[in-house]
Amino acid sequence: MDKLVNRFSKVSSSSSATANAFEAEEYGYALPLGRGIEKMPMPEFSMPSLLDPTSFLQLHTDDASDPSCRIKINHGTTTLAFRFKGGIIVAVDSRATAGSYIASGTVKKVIEINPYLLGTMAGGAADCQYWETYLGIQCRLHELRNRERISVAAASKYLSNLVYSYKGMGLSMGTMICGWDKTGPALFYVDSDGTRLKGDLFSVGSGSTFAYGVLDQGYHYDLEDEEARELGRRSIYAAGHRDAFSGNTVNLYHVKEDGWEFIENVDINELHYDRKYGYGPRIEQEAADKAAAEAAAPGQPIAA
Repeated sequence: MDKLVNRFSKVSSSSSATANAFEAEEYGYALPLGRGIEKMPMPEFSMPSLLDPTSFLQLHTDDASDPSCRIKINHGTTTLAFRFKGGIIVAVDSRATAGSYIASGTVKKVIEINPYLLGTMAGGAADCQYWETYLGIQCRLHELRNRERISVAAASKYLSNLVYSYKGMGLSMGTMICGWDKTGPALFYVDSDGTRLKGDLFSVGSGSTFAYGVLDQGYHYDLEDEEARELGRRSIYAAGHRDAFSGNTVNLYHVKEDGWEFIENVDINELHYDRKYGYGPRIEQEAADKAAAEAAAPGQPIAA
């Protein structure tokens, strides 16, 4: 009863500090907004009743130092995003693995935070989904408080600060926050250690080395829209073709000034055989084209 009385009774200015402390204890933390105090619960997780939960987790999951550990946290994926004159291209595969076991081939690794912001998933699926969904809540609250969309820099900084508070507790995240704000297109990399980097091109996951090989060869800022989309497709195709932990399908997004647009979901086998992305089918197609040209113009030299 005393708690209810203290909560709903009128608080004088001399006891405002006590009221703030009570709100923080009751709801997690209190935010002054000029028109009263906003109350918002801070997410909390039950921790193991151990002296050092971090050491306990490392003991049972660090297979680098102990191959016989009970839990092997192996992840495989390929995600990429790059900035160019027409916005940002985001391309991901759709395979989820648990060690060498393919758990799913239809995972949606792009999280639609709001109509102008996208986040990618690499690492632990649950960690990325939970914290990026929570980020979406905070972005919406920012709009309601300030009557304007949150910037990409602020959204990425919020996520970075959030996961840094759980550093060393087993989070596994490597995400890219992509969007368009008043400064134009912006791209940030954020991981579970709290690292936050701004850049023009990132690829994250076990297949990122293959994707970087294609990106480094074909990327420049002045790409046309269709050229940029093709580069994103080919980069994820290369990773899906060569990396056992990436594959199934390619999901392609384009972030523009009026918001993001989903371009397509295409199977990597279709890219390999039907669209001739693979080396073998491409050579066969070139040979067939050459034979057709020779048949159409017999006796004429064929240009190399």
